[in-house]
Parts: sequence; structure tokens; C-alpha cells
Amino acid sequence: MLRFLLLCLVLGCSLAAQAALDYRLAPKQIAPGIWLLEGSTDNFAVDNGGNIVNVGFIETSDGVVVIDTGPSRRYGEALRQSIEQTTGKPVVRVLLTHHHPDHVLGNQAFTGVPIAALPETTRLLAEQGDAMAENMYRLVGDWMRGTEVVLPTEALQEGPLEIGGRRLQLLALRGHAGADLAILDERTGVLFAGDILFYQRALTTPNSPGLDVWLADLDRLEALPWQQIVPGHGPVSRDAAPFAQMRDYLGWLDDLLRKGAEQGAEMNELIRAPIPERFAEVSLSRYELTRSVSHLYPRYERNAMARVDRQD
Repeated sequence: MLRFLLLCLVLGCSLAAQAALDYRLAPKQIAPGIWLLEGSTDNFAVDNGGNIVNVGFIETSDGVVVIDTGPSRRYGEALRQSIEQTTGKPVVRVLLTHHHPDHVLGNQAFTGVPIAALPETTRLLAEQGDAMAENMYRLVGDWMRGTEVVLPTEALQEGPLEIGGRRLQLLALRGHAGADLAILDERTGVLFAGDILFYQRALTTPNSPGLDVWLADLDRLEALPWQQIVPGHGPVSRDAAPFAQMRDYLGWLDDLLRKGAEQGAEMNELIRAPIPERFAEVSLSRYELTRSVSHLYPRYERNAMARVDRQD
């Protein structure tokens, strides 16, 4: 009898633990045939399982196109199940916007389905993926159990992509991660901007080739005939507010770093710089400023230094 009770206790604890690791995904239809799973604007944490990213899927006559797979194998499995329950159709293609872990570590759930990305995204994921996955294990713990890096199986290039009667415009950008895919559904005007757009959540800069590149990417995206914007992080918008906020934030960050370098400021001084009041409601502004200074400031310092070989 005692052994039976102990077994029930162990099973009960195990089931409770599994229930606690439930992403409870609830797709929201944002346009005909297009659904969104909106992530938190918080940082990675055990409480959210790393679910801080916007993931989407598009129904076509041939099946479903998935845009990013989320932060873990568990998320990817929940996503695939949610897609099947919502549409009753199989997944026929996965499109990855870039190589960062919150967007790609659900790939395992889609083995057997073509997983497509820009060639540079695949290279970066092969180079950095294992280290990023290990860091995710440290940040969110058991949510990551069984998660391994799965590389894309197909290469994408900029231009139109037709799947099951839907025409998608693919844009190859670089400002956020060095290789960034944006996707416009021509039928509805829904623009999946990936992490070229953050909205009401401070942007991240670990792989950015430069804020000038990022600003040029924003110009290209805003010029598209979009009707609705899905940022990589933050709420969906039907107006240009995400573009305005991103330009404002990038301009402020660039000015802060450039002037700091010109004045010979120490990195710690910039980390403590006041956050403008207009960004007070933008999630994680202080945290991401600290990271961006560490990522970008050495480049600004180098640019501010006089070239010895050009001195008179």
C-alpha cells in the first residue's frame, strides 16, 4: 500500500510538472487565412518559457506556411498541434526570419517539412546555434528539455514566393541580425517584419551590422503596400507607429553612442545615461541599452579615433 501511494505521488508530481510546462498557445486570426501567436514583451524567463516572440502561420490551398518556430522543441510541438487544430491542414513550409534562438529552436517539431531561410541565416545558425541553445537552457530551464539545433533545409532569396494560391513577397534585409527575412502577404497586406521591427519592446543588437543599415531596412519595409504590421516583438499595428518608434529609438541610440565616442566617454557612463521619457513605456529599455552599449560602442569608439596614417 505504501509503495502504491508513493508511486501515485511521484506520478502526480510528474503530471503537475508537465502541466506547468504548457505554453497554452492560442492563435489569433488577424486577417483571412493568417494567424498570430503573440509572445510576451518581457525578457527570457522560467515563467514564460522563452515565449517572447511573435510567430505566425498562413493557410494556403496546399497547406500551412509557418513563420518562425519559437524558442524550444516543446513550443514547436505545441505550435504544430495548434496549427492542425486551427486549420485542419498540414504544414507544407517553414520560413525562418533570422537565426536568433527564440525564432528557430522549435525547428525539431517540423522535421520532414522543408525549413527555409536566407543562406546567411543558415550559416549563422550553424555557427552560433549550439551556444545560443545552451544559453537558453540556462535562462528557462526545463522548458528546453530535448531541444537541439536543426538547420534549415532550403535556401531562400529575395523575390516572390507562391504557395497554394498565395503570393508572398520576400525581402532580404540585414539590420538586426546580419540576415533578416521579411514577408509580405500580397492578398491581405499583412507584413511579417521579423526583428527589423520591435514595438513597445526595446530592440536587441548582438548581431547588427550597424544602425545605419537598420534604418535603411526600415525605409524599404515602410515603402511596401502593407495594411497590417506584425513586428518580431510587440503588438500588431495597422498604422505606422512601429516604424516611427523604431526610427526614434535608433536615432536616439546612434546619437548617444556617437557623441559619447566623440567626447571620450566610458562605456559605464553610457550604460547609465537617462532613458528619454518617450521611451518610458517601452519594455526593457534600460536592460537593452546596457546590452547595446556593449555590442556597439567599441565600433563607435574606433570610428571616432583619428587615423594616424591620415594625420598631417
